[in-house]
Amino acid sequence: MLGSRKPRGALALGAAAGALLVCASGLSAAADDRDRPPGSPDRSPVATGYGGAVSTVDPDATAAGMRMLRRGGTAADAAVAAAAALGVTEPYSAGFGGGGYLLYYSAEDGRVHTLDARETAPAAMGEDAFTEDGEPIPFREAVTSGLSVGAPGAPAAWERAVDTWGRKSLRQVMRPAIELAEDGFTVDATFRDQTAANAGRFADFPATAELFLPGGAPPEPGTVFRNPDLAETYRAFARDGAQVLDGPLGRDVAAAAADPPTAPGTGREVRPGLLTAADVAGYAPVRRDPAHVEFQGLDVYGMAPSSSGGTTVGEALAIVDRSAPGDGDGAGTLHAALEASKLAFADRNAYIGDPAFTDVPVRALLSPEYAERRACLIDPASVLPAPVAPGDPSGGDGNGCPAPVAQPAAPDTEGRSTTHLVTADRWGNVASFTLSIEQTGGSGITVPGRGFLLNNQLTDFDFAASGPGAGEANLPGPGKRPRSSMSPTIVLDDGAPAMALGSPGGATIITTVLHVIVDTAALGTPLPDAVAAPRTSQRNAPETDAEPGFFGTPAEKELTARGHAFSATPEIGAVAALEYLEDGRIRAVAEPERRGGGHAEVLRPGG
Repeated sequence: MLGSRKPRGALALGAAAGALLVCASGLSAAADDRDRPPGSPDRSPVATGYGGAVSTVDPDATAAGMRMLRRGGTAADAAVAAAAALGVTEPYSAGFGGGGYLLYYSAEDGRVHTLDARETAPAAMGEDAFTEDGEPIPFREAVTSGLSVGAPGAPAAWERAVDTWGRKSLRQVMRPAIELAEDGFTVDATFRDQTAANAGRFADFPATAELFLPGGAPPEPGTVFRNPDLAETYRAFARDGAQVLDGPLGRDVAAAAADPPTAPGTGREVRPGLLTAADVAGYAPVRRDPAHVEFQGLDVYGMAPSSSGGTTVGEALAIVDRSAPGDGDGAGTLHAALEASKLAFADRNAYIGDPAFTDVPVRALLSPEYAERRACLIDPASVLPAPVAPGDPSGGDGNGCPAPVAQPAAPDTEGRSTTHLVTADRWGNVASFTLSIEQTGGSGITVPGRGFLLNNQLTDFDFAASGPGAGEANLPGPGKRPRSSMSPTIVLDDGAPAMALGSPGGATIITTVLHVIVDTAALGTPLPDAVAAPRTSQRNAPETDAEPGFFGTPAEKELTARGHAFSATPEIGAVAALEYLEDGRIRAVAEPERRGGGHAEVLRPGG
């Protein structure tokens, strides 16, 4: 079992007990501008100081959030300003046609609040929507289709966050993004590469091709990309709020999904959708109690279902707390984290769905008693056979240590796109906000004349049950929210914010957040090093995904000796995070290299 937690501030200032995990690769948070491609804006992955902070994947989005902080806005104002800017500069990951999840620590009441802005299925969608002749339709056909489009949740969430926790008007908060869309931003290599990877399907939709393939080709790094249609959409939203979707804009969204306009002569068969104007206009975000566990004496808050992020991260942390060896044993702790992730993912796939449709046992999954029963399955010297079966959070399997049982794996089809940001303000408020349109480029369908892509989030439903009862919690349904892995997280120490973090990456979001928390809180790894370190991702599979920098490290050799098998994957996640240091300063941290590197700023730099 891990030892007792360190004093507040040690999340950032602890000893390098995690060196086995983070230093062998040679990665460092100082690697911010090495060999950066032409046309890339200046980026800094770490900023330390006072008065507030913003960290995102993009300098323009960070600047939009900082503009709100400088003008007296709250963390909520800054988060929405940055999110809207990401809809301009990261349109393939998030935007007006998508959704997300917001965690917000309010210094006024000392509580963590949440907004579930996950997209919802059309009222006409039944649980067989993604089947044909009794079999699931090909996933690739669902991805680029109107059938995959849910009612967007981002507009209502942005408005609700500003109204609830902001000090600025929606017009003021949206102004930086409007200007950015109107005046344009400098294309970087990441934007160009993501466009090129989607060029084939983008070309099949005239509105998408006109916007993102000017002259028939992806824009080159160093050129300026403008989106006047999105600027006009944002102006209308800034004036009328989410009510703007009650009129022509909402009807245009529904029409584009129901009957996607394709280019003449295209060979792609694009399935029509079920979305109606009433579905779009009727969307409402949901306030939920956050998922909560204790880890190393810290209070870790995450997003409750419909996201699986908070429960799966939380369950895994609770298991690690009861099974890791402690004493700075990096490999032993990583072994416990990989095994805990395996067990938590088994439960995620069995039990998590939209709580409006499914009785999700959140309290039981996060209980200390259940963590003990799952932790007892972990052998420090060997691995569990995967995929392992889910446990019984109801306690029906008794109080002993039930033998692990293998079962068929559920397919992992969740898109690796999405984006994340964190903000903090001078009053002590903190936001952790994950946004998405699902796959990179979403459905590929741009709403004609409106300047934004539509999501394909409904592909996160299980198309059919994969075994006896497996996946039934996440089958489609009318008005239902598909299960997500988005894991915006806020960590409190004695009731005060200690850290906030999150990541894109589909189901790897969960493991990314899990490992950053374990590295910092259990091993004392400085947050910038934990973010930069090579990552692994175990999602109840026979092999664990690992980034190239992990291979050849002492950790990889020790874990292989215990029975772990690793398969190479180019990149896992892209963290945006912040932490409070012992002296009251804030340290904002972004990725130094992944996805081209992120950008962090503080209001008043110092130290």
